[in-house]
Amino acid sequence: MERAVGDVVAAVRARDPEIEVIDLVPGGMEPGRLAELTSPSLFGGGKVVVIRSAQDLGKDLIAEVLRYAKDPAPDVALVAVHPGGVKGKALVEGLTRAGARKISCPKITKAGERIDFLRAEFRRHGGKISADGARTLAEAVGNDLRELAAAASQLVADTGGKVDDAAIARYYKGRAEVSGFAVADKAIEGRLAEALEQLRWALATGVAPVLIVSALAQGVRGLAKVGGAPRGARAAALAKDLGMPPWKIERVQKQLRGWSGDGVARALTAVATADAAVKGAAADPAYALEKAVSDIVAARSARSAY
Repeated sequence: MERAVGDVVAAVRARDPEIEVIDLVPGGMEPGRLAELTSPSLFGGGKVVVIRSAQDLGKDLIAEVLRYAKDPAPDVALVAVHPGGVKGKALVEGLTRAGARKISCPKITKAGERIDFLRAEFRRHGGKISADGARTLAEAVGNDLRELAAAASQLVADTGGKVDDAAIARYYKGRAEVSGFAVADKAIEGRLAEALEQLRWALATGVAPVLIVSALAQGVRGLAKVGGAPRGARAAALAKDLGMPPWKIERVQKQLRGWSGDGVARALTAVATADAAVKGAAADPAYALEKAVSDIVAARSARSAY
């Protein structure tokens, strides 16, 4: 909703940089207040009047808003923020009948919707990011839409628009989730040089070896779980049985194309060995992790049919 209000204000301000923005809440409004704010000013100048929590307006105030909507002032934009639902529905219906523009802001709750939102934010700022890159960034930043939007804006501004894994890692190097899973993804996809580069970078920036092993383990176990599912099954149908979100299943299905059942078994063994090594069985955890990454990439080349 905040984004929709901001877009309206920006559009009006593009025509009149001196525009005044007035925020109102039902508790601070009394009959006649709207008429006072929207009446012509001796000093001129346009206004954007934003009524927050419009569902809480009483009947008299709703009637006043609807009267204004039927004959609005040419230099005043009125924005009523309504969360949806039955409460205050008469206001929404009345404004719609009066010809007001309705901007729907559906609540984003699913991981796939957040990825779509994040990619749209990049496009909005003139940038571009792949679906996998958006997922990596979302894993680093979290689920808060304001933080995701801010991250998109910052990355586009600082990189020139095209954002890849290296840029995400550079800006979010303090996030262990990005580092560990970046290593795992590169290894599982058979990209040895890139996986080792990500591994060394992660270790150099203080990511605990046990977190990297955990990411490797999750990645390889994901291959085993999805690889053992019925062929041709849709991700949405498998999500509940596998305990994985559909987008992640789709990602693993793509990664599986280079794997065999024997290869996954060998990769699981490599991860188990690395897990023991970083928990005290080896003197050099970094070497143990490099060997695990190399063994996983090598296991991928064992190409009997999965």
